[in-house]
Amino acid sequence: MFAIVQTGGKQYKVSEGDVISVEKLENAVGDKIKLDVLLVSDNGNVVAGQPTVKGATCEAEVLAHGKGDKIVVFKYKPKKNERKKQGHRQPFTQLKVLSIKK
Repeated sequence: MFAIVQTGGKQYKVSEGDVISVEKLENAVGDKIKLDVLLVSDNGNVVAGQPTVKGATCEAEVLAHGKGDKIVVFKYKPKKNERKKQGHRQPFTQLKVLSIKK
């Protein structure tokens, strides 16, 4: 059984026991949260929602918060000696999918 869930403006394919990294959530470590279920598949029986599946729930637990790998943002204007170098690390939240119910 798997489900397509939505959080942070992105969609993820998850099964029970999966660990996923999503956009940063304001929940504390150890909190249990419910995710919006867009599609559920159970042994080839697919149910799609409009936009979410009624009665379907996906429960997940917050494992950790962190920051992703650093990316370098380098802007410059040729022949003008104008340069700007910045770094960015995107914050994320790690979730463990506990259950998917249809």
